[in-house]
Amino acid sequence: MQKNPVLILIVVSVACSLSINLVCGNAELKALMEIKASLDPGNKRLSSWTADSDPCGGAFQGVACNEHRKVANISLQGMGLAGSVPAAVAELKCLSGLYLHYNSLSGEIPREIANLTELTDLYLNVNNLTGNIPPEIGSMASLQVLQLCCNNLTGNIPTEVGFLKKLSVLALENNRITGQIPGSLGNLGMLKRLYLNSNHLSGPIPIRLANVVSLQVLDVRNNTLSGVVPLALRRLNEEFHFENNPGLCGSGFPSLRACTAWDNTNEADPTANTTPATSIPRSAALPLNCSSHSHCSGSSSRLLQIGIVGGAVAVTLALTVVALVCAVKYRRAKQKVGHKSDACDDHVHKVAIMSHASPHQEHWHEASPSHKFNLEEVESATHHFSEANLLGRSKFSAVYRGTLKDGSVVAIKSISKTSCKTDEDEFFKGMSLLNSLSHENVVKLKGYCSSKARGECFLIYEFVSRGNLSHYLDGEDDHHIILDWPTRVSIIHGIAKGIEYLHRNERNKGAIIHQNISVEKVVLDEQLRPLILDCGLLKLLADDVVYSALKVSAGLGYMAPEYISTGRFTEKSDVYAYGVIILQLLSGKTVLSGAVRTAAESGKVGELMDGRLEGKYCESEGARLAKLALDCTNDDPQSRPTMAAVVRELQSS
Repeated sequence: MQKNPVLILIVVSVACSLSINLVCGNAELKALMEIKASLDPGNKRLSSWTADSDPCGGAFQGVACNEHRKVANISLQGMGLAGSVPAAVAELKCLSGLYLHYNSLSGEIPREIANLTELTDLYLNVNNLTGNIPPEIGSMASLQVLQLCCNNLTGNIPTEVGFLKKLSVLALENNRITGQIPGSLGNLGMLKRLYLNSNHLSGPIPIRLANVVSLQVLDVRNNTLSGVVPLALRRLNEEFHFENNPGLCGSGFPSLRACTAWDNTNEADPTANTTPATSIPRSAALPLNCSSHSHCSGSSSRLLQIGIVGGAVAVTLALTVVALVCAVKYRRAKQKVGHKSDACDDHVHKVAIMSHASPHQEHWHEASPSHKFNLEEVESATHHFSEANLLGRSKFSAVYRGTLKDGSVVAIKSISKTSCKTDEDEFFKGMSLLNSLSHENVVKLKGYCSSKARGECFLIYEFVSRGNLSHYLDGEDDHHIILDWPTRVSIIHGIAKGIEYLHRNERNKGAIIHQNISVEKVVLDEQLRPLILDCGLLKLLADDVVYSALKVSAGLGYMAPEYISTGRFTEKSDVYAYGVIILQLLSGKTVLSGAVRTAAESGKVGELMDGRLEGKYCESEGARLAKLALDCTNDDPQSRPTMAAVVRELQSS
């Protein structure tokens, strides 16, 4: 039988095409399995990564894909990984975010990582990495955030880092990096924050770096830098941190000593420090920094100059050394133990509630134990405020999902400074109060951070995984979870206990009135236990922001009628809003119609109940809850029960 060559060609072409697709489809899976073997050699943390699973199907923990089913993000921070960063990561060509911070990874940063030309965020901070920073990193044209702090990196800062034109954050603090600060960093036109503190850097601060217009924060504390500090850095005010560099001098900087003729200067050459230079030993003859006419040529002239001033110089040098030692001791004596706020402080401190100082000059009020947060920790936790971690946004705030360095998941509420009260004493007093709250039905505030550079303050709450209660009403929940009757009753009980706790609040000798309770302010955990969010938050916000929130509350029916006439909130205002929530849970609706209230008032439980329950509820219990809701929403505040009475009523039924 004669074979058809055309048919054979078609079959071979199809087979080759299928083979190519198969190889392409498995290339990233193969790379991920190599990455797993390197990051987690004991297979203790990444057991969900298996060769027979789809990386883009949700099975691979911490892996997210783009619309083309290519791996776009790997988020494995705080996972306890104890391996090393593999070269195989370079095979994920579409990777835009690599988050491996807060682990125990060791070894060197692979040079192959530079092949990730689409990568915008590289977080390798708070590990045990060693070796040099690969100069090849300079070819990562898309890189915006480079976080390498809190490792054991050595060697110089590669001059090639100056090629990263989109870089906005460079964090290299708390390593063992040596050499000078390369002047090429002055090419980073989008650089906002640079952290080089707690290394072994020497030499001057490059003028080119100081002239980067976008620069907002520069931290070079705890190095051995020397020379004249560029005047351009005065514009950073408190965001320029230079302490514990006795060799630095300059004018116009608080606590910085005045320069002498013996200080190195980098003012003459604006391109200085593009490459590391050899520092001049202190014992060598130093050129005097005089006016232009003193620059002489010829050995006889120099010898004559030295001969004339030799005795005077010896005396001056002795006096200068004595004065310098005294000045250094005086400055160190003035520095307080709590003055330092390193970006990657991994110790537990007391509550992060700041006084009037800047974020890098914090004074911490003592209250209940809490973590001390700063901007770098918040940025790391949220992947530099990635849109992928955005949980919600309003006119005055945004909420992000974050992971702290201990692996705990948090919700971080970002509030613009203009939305906060201008009276700092009142604001920080309110923060102290919020931090003291502790109840199983109230979301716990874990800490607080303030950033002058960003013009924002951040409230760090424990993360409650199931989202807010409104998602489970009106059939809007993405997972189509229908709350059964026992769960709804349990939620009603839990909310009552939380509000009652706020109202008695014995520890702080005064009731906390929430003022804005709604199904949006109640979140559910994994066991569908309700927790009240934003307790007392309105006390911290500016009047116009509060007014905006209250308008929304009134529009949804939570506003007690007496507020319109008195303009005041009381405990009974919260009781009214609680009664509305009961009716919402019974009916399954966020917006209550007149028919719902009519059904409750007439005792027609069947007409009141959410149809999705399909009749699976206790009618007598439903009738009692409907009556309780009506009592709580009575137009006369004096006729409403207290929350303590509500809790007793629920417990007795």
